[in-house]
Amino acid sequence: MFKIKLSDPHPSGNELNYVREALAKNELSCYGDNLFKFEKNLSMYLDKNKKVVSTISGTAAIHLSLILAGVGKGDEVICQNMTFSASAFPILYQGGIPVFIDSELDTWNMCPDSLESAIKDRIKKNKKPKAIIVVHIYGMPANMSRITEVSQKYNIPIIEDAAEAIGSTYKGEKCGALGDYGAFSFNGNKIITSSGGGALICKSFSDKERAVFLATQARDDAPYYEHSEIGYNYRMSNIIAAIGRAQLEDLDLRITQRRQNNLFYQELFKDINGCNVHIEPNKSFFSNHWLSCVLIEPEISGFANVDLRNKLLKENIESRFLWKPMNMQPVFRESLYYGANVSKNLFKKGLCLPSGSNLTEEDKNRISTAIKSFLS
Repeated sequence: MFKIKLSDPHPSGNELNYVREALAKNELSCYGDNLFKFEKNLSMYLDKNKKVVSTISGTAAIHLSLILAGVGKGDEVICQNMTFSASAFPILYQGGIPVFIDSELDTWNMCPDSLESAIKDRIKKNKKPKAIIVVHIYGMPANMSRITEVSQKYNIPIIEDAAEAIGSTYKGEKCGALGDYGAFSFNGNKIITSSGGGALICKSFSDKERAVFLATQARDDAPYYEHSEIGYNYRMSNIIAAIGRAQLEDLDLRITQRRQNNLFYQELFKDINGCNVHIEPNKSFFSNHWLSCVLIEPEISGFANVDLRNKLLKENIESRFLWKPMNMQPVFRESLYYGANVSKNLFKKGLCLPSGSNLTEEDKNRISTAIKSFLS
């Protein structure tokens, strides 16, 4: 049996056309028509007033956001605990100190109460955080009203890690365009991909100019190579942008397909006690359901996430545990943490299920048969 993967790339059809255009124009570096149109189209999709900087990765976009937010050596940065490591590593790139915040149970994202408790405690210790990195994991929007209220109360900028959440909305507004800065990933497993790559979202043209300057090795305006600041090789190429531009054209369709997958899993698990598919808590939240996940309560269901994962593995169906929280990672074991054990319990009980927009009915039948066989 062929392998059913967790989240495969899904070509749209126009990728080769745009790549050929770039080759015909000899626009193979970090400039060109594809790059311009990709950034423009992404801006229009999110919010026409937002400025977009295409980068080589979502990680690079977060790093640039931290620089723009003024984070430097010794500065504390608040970061969501339940996330992929790429949300937190750029804090270390800047010599900053991560402070991790637990999840809330509804969204699995940053808990606003724990966030405010952490800020109060850090201010009390004369360590006011310099920025807040909030993540919309698996495409589920964070509780942005509460988080924004806290950030404004203490005048701390928000960086949205929307790597998994392009097209998701909170109260009708696009994720990635809700904070002071936003970051997207176009890695191969995301809803749309440029084979790699990412994007930084900012509010002003001056921020965009600054980000592009830093992302192209911080080369000074001189007739020779001169550098007064440290720069980075973070700019997306026009060829990669060609793929991203084509993928963006089918984004709404891909979101519909991913959301249909989530409905498939809701139906599959609806009568199974102790198994809850992750869905939006109310109508303020609209998730792209990049990955559909199920939370398994072993004391009720009679089995654990690892048992279901092993069954799917035998059937050559890929699944994956949830993100291992940052405060449980060896590299961050000494880091500050505020909250209870929500993110830890989610990690112990959750499982990500195959969610690609190119899942066929045959794939779904195989998944359904495997899970029903396991449950019986």
